[in-house]
Amino acid sequence: MSIFVSELAADLKAFLSFKRSLGYGYRRAEFTLHDFDRFVYAQSYRPGDLGIAIQSWLEAKPARKAVSVTNEIGVLRQFCLHRRRLYPSTPVPGRLWAPQSTQSKFLPFIFTHEQVLDLVRRASSLNRPRFRGTVYRALLLVLYCTGIRFGEALRLRLRHVDMDRKLLFIAESKGRSRWVPFDRSLARELDQYIRARRAHATEGPEDRFFVGIDRRRLPTNTAWHTISRLLREAGLKPPSGRVGPRPYDLRHTFAVHRLVHWYRAGVDINGRLPWLSAYMGHDNLLGTERYLTATPELMATASHRLERLLARRSHSP
Repeated sequence: MSIFVSELAADLKAFLSFKRSLGYGYRRAEFTLHDFDRFVYAQSYRPGDLGIAIQSWLEAKPARKAVSVTNEIGVLRQFCLHRRRLYPSTPVPGRLWAPQSTQSKFLPFIFTHEQVLDLVRRASSLNRPRFRGTVYRALLLVLYCTGIRFGEALRLRLRHVDMDRKLLFIAESKGRSRWVPFDRSLARELDQYIRARRAHATEGPEDRFFVGIDRRRLPTNTAWHTISRLLREAGLKPPSGRVGPRPYDLRHTFAVHRLVHWYRAGVDINGRLPWLSAYMGHDNLLGTERYLTATPELMATASHRLERLLARRSHSP
């Protein structure tokens, strides 16, 4: 753990140690805390100026993406709540402290079924180095069929994949663990992957499920850039730059496609949304809501269902 330098150093260190004692990695949050600490030190703020310091620090980031600012406020909010135990007058920031956190214009990309199949075919054709096509085919299918987070997939270990019960165990993600069931069709794909993996890498229970060239793990940056390259080759993303669909949009696609499937099946959407929320690892429906983009397919399906419902009611006595 690197050293904090401002007059809030002891409080920041205590907070970070407290979070880690609960089992949180808090690595990204640590960068936020150190950035804020350096700002407080450079501006010579005192602990009594904490509220002003937070507002000034947020105002110094006008070009930051809304989601980034929201995450940063969340970290400082948790820090202030922790500090308030000893200093009851400690201010606690909310999202209104940074209006830019509520002004996101970002829209996720929702893949069609045909686009997902095309990506899977392109991944399967990767033939250098050996085993590359196999691992990326399996990774894409897991991301699309289960909607788990990119990092969750890459952190899976062999003991986390229960092929008999068709379950993935997601350990300590966003402060919680959960079981994720998967379908027989994905189980068949994973059976093939496991057989191919057996000839490529070791099979200890603590070994990573997805492995790359070093036969031990598949690095996040490597996987992200490889899938991004497949998106460019498929014509879904420009030749350069960060615009266009991201690998993470497979999670958004999972949520929307699941909703479309439920609409078509005629199930009670309000009753099923809490299921989707728990399955995706969210604390509540607000976390799931941001994934439910109103695509033309979703709107058309919902509209047809409403029309059928109204037609039945108009003919009923």
